[in-house]
Amino acid sequence: MPKMKTNRSAAKRIKKTASGKLKRFKSMHSHILTKKTTKRKRNLRKATMIAHSDLRRFSVMLPN
Repeated sequence: MPKMKTNRSAAKRIKKTASGKLKRFKSMHSHILTKKTTKRKRNLRKATMIAHSDLRRFSVMLPN
């Protein structure tokens, strides 16, 4: 059986933590920032964990 291929677009956006959770960065922080509040932009800078319901879908994309 051949090796499983990693989805490269997902691998560039998602990192695996030491405990096995998946960390991602939030979207909506690249352009059209003038209408967004300072608080909203500050919170978009922070990383967050992928939801538990999506873990199985992303673990298929990132087999390693």
